[in-house]
Amino acid sequence: MDDEPRRSGSGAAGAWRKAVPPPALCGFLLLLALMFTVAYAVGAAAGPVAPGLHGTGSGGAGDGGPGDGDMDMGGMHGGAGR
Repeated sequence: MDDEPRRSGSGAAGAWRKAVPPPALCGFLLLLALMFTVAYAVGAAAGPVAPGLHGTGSGGAGDGGPGDGDMDMGGMHGGAGR
């Protein structure tokens, strides 16, 4: 006979149960991944927010021209009360 007492959850099955995260955590991570996937798909389908805006291009010193970080406000260059 076996002189060693049997323990429930010992061996490979017990180690496997300890290594698996709780089902609530798995569900939360799955939901989080699904939300990011849907948000990315919606953003890709919507396209750019403002199609007329472009990046800075080469990233040079900047000459004050378009694409230098300044946005054209469409004639809103006056002070208050004009």
